[in-house]
Amino acid sequence: MWAASCLASCCAACACDACRTVVSGISRRSARIAYCGLFALSLIVAWILREVAAPLMESIPWINHFHKTPDREWFETDAVLRVSLGNFMFFSILALIMVGVKNQKDPRDSLHHGGWMMKVICWCLLVIFMFFLPNGIISFYETTSKFGSGLFLLVQVVLLLDFVHSWNDKWVGYDEKFWYMALLVVSIVCYVATFSFSGLLFYLFTASGQDCGLNTFFIVMTLIFVFVFAIVTLHPAVSGSILPASVISLYCTYLCYSGLASEPRDYACNGLHKHSKAVNTGTLTVGLLTTVLSVVYSAVRAGSSTTLLSPPSSPRAGAGRPLLPLDKVDEQREEKERVKPITYSYSFFHIIFSLASMYSAMLLTGWSTSVGESGKLVDVGWPSVWVRMLTGWATAALFIWSMVAQHLFPDREF
Repeated sequence: MWAASCLASCCAACACDACRTVVSGISRRSARIAYCGLFALSLIVAWILREVAAPLMESIPWINHFHKTPDREWFETDAVLRVSLGNFMFFSILALIMVGVKNQKDPRDSLHHGGWMMKVICWCLLVIFMFFLPNGIISFYETTSKFGSGLFLLVQVVLLLDFVHSWNDKWVGYDEKFWYMALLVVSIVCYVATFSFSGLLFYLFTASGQDCGLNTFFIVMTLIFVFVFAIVTLHPAVSGSILPASVISLYCTYLCYSGLASEPRDYACNGLHKHSKAVNTGTLTVGLLTTVLSVVYSAVRAGSSTTLLSPPSSPRAGAGRPLLPLDKVDEQREEKERVKPITYSYSFFHIIFSLASMYSAMLLTGWSTSVGESGKLVDVGWPSVWVRMLTGWATAALFIWSMVAQHLFPDREF
C-alpha cells in the first residue's frame, strides 16, 4: 500500500513537471499552435464524454431532474454542449481581455503569448464548472450555437476566397511560363476532379426506383454554379484567372457531397445507408479528425490573414524571421520588436475559436437533432444537410460577387 502510494505520488510529480516543461517551452511564435492544440484537446474531451459520460450524468440530480429519464442520446448531447460551452467561455473571456491591444508593449500581449499553465488550469476549471450549470442555460447555449455556427461557416468561406485569390495572385506575379503552366495544370486537375465527383454523387445519391428529386436538385445546382463560375471568369469584361474558379468549383462539389452524406442513414436516396453497419470507431475517428483539421485551419488562417485582421500599419506576421532566436543578436532584436504593432487582432483570433467551439458542438451532436442510430454518427441529420448546402450556395454567391464587384463599382475599393 505504501509502495503504491509512493508510485502514485511520483507519477503525479512527473506529470506536473512534464506539463510545466511543455507550457514553459511555448514561445510567442508558437502561441497560435498552442491555442490550436488546446482547442483540439477540447474536441477530443467532448467526443470521449459523448461516448462514456451518459451513465454518470444520469446520476447527477441537477442534470437528470426529469420525472422520466431521457434517452441516452440526450445525455450524450448535453455532455458535448457543456464542454463546448466551457471552451466558448474560455476563448470569449480572452477575446474581451484582448480588446484594444495595439502594440507589443501592451501587458496583455504577454498574456496572449504566455501564462500557459494558468490558462490550462482556467480552461479545465471552466469545463468542470459547466457541469454544475442548470439545463436551462445549456439549452439556451444550444440554440445560440446554431447561429454562431452559421457565422463561423461564413468566416470560413471568406477565408477560403481570400486564400484562393492570394494563391492565384502569387503565381501570376511570378510572370513566368512555368507558373502559368502550373496554373493551367492545377485548374484542369480541379475540373476533372469536380466532374468525376459529380458523377459519383449521381451514382450514390440518386438511387433508381426512388424519388430522389431533392438530391438531384442539389447536385444539378452545384453543376450550374460550376459553369457559371467559368463563364463569369472568362467573360471579357472580367478577364479573371481560371484557377480560383476551378478550386471553388471543387470546394462547392465537396460541400454538396458532405451535405448529401449527412442525410439520415435510413433515407432511401442516401447511397451510404448500405454501409451504415460498417461505421465503427475508426470511421468516427476519421470524421472527428477531419473536423479538427478544418476548424483549426480556419482559426490559424484567420489569425495570420493580414487582409482580414491586421491593422493597416502592421507588418506581415513572422515575415523573414527564424522560428527560434539563435544568439544574443537575435534576442536583442526580439526585444526591439516588442515595441512594434501587433501583426493580427488578438481579440478576433479568439472570437474565431469561440465560434469554432459552437460549430464543433453542432457537428458532434448532429446539430442537436440526432436520435437513434444517427445519434452515434458525427454530423448526421437534415439540419446538417441544409447547413452544408446553404454554405455551398453562399460560397458561390461570394465568389461571383468577388469577381464582378470591382467592375460594377469601379470607383470603390474591394
